[in-house]
Amino acid sequence: MPDSFSSLMEIIAEDYAAHGRDWTKPGFRAVAVHRFGVWRMTVRPKLLRAPLSLIYRWAFRHCRNVYGIELPYTVVLGRRVIFEHQGGIVIHGNSQIGDECIIRQNCTLGIRNMNALHDAPILEQGVNVGAGAVILGAVRIGRGSAVGANAVVLTDVPEQALATGVPAAIRPLKLPAQ
Repeated sequence: MPDSFSSLMEIIAEDYAAHGRDWTKPGFRAVAVHRFGVWRMTVRPKLLRAPLSLIYRWAFRHCRNVYGIELPYTVVLGRRVIFEHQGGIVIHGNSQIGDECIIRQNCTLGIRNMNALHDAPILEQGVNVGAGAVILGAVRIGRGSAVGANAVVLTDVPEQALATGVPAAIRPLKLPAQ
């Protein structure tokens, strides 16, 4: 979490580079708004934070309504996370997304049961989530794993695995030879 405005700018610059140095990408804008939302919560006292909260709420709603990316400031978001395409991306406020993850359009990271409102998914480092994937409940997607397009993940996925299908079946991830 950035503790000063200069560290906020450094993290946003890193996100800018990860998104191909294109500030017009909706994914970059949503991540920048998220970072600003996290930073504004460090401003004390509340009276000074109030105008920043108004700016954040406007920017959050703009990203949600125009770009279709709902990324609340309460999400624990790693570094260099990429939202590849806009549209239909919903991330639960208690979700955790690790460093260098890629999330594509129409993905949902959410809860499975209204009686367990805090049971949100955890994506570890380097997770690749395909278009239309749904990850529900307190599941952990292991480091370097991939979730296939339109998969519905309801159970944990180990490291370096591929989850495909409805409900998702787990297979070893075949990496290209280097």
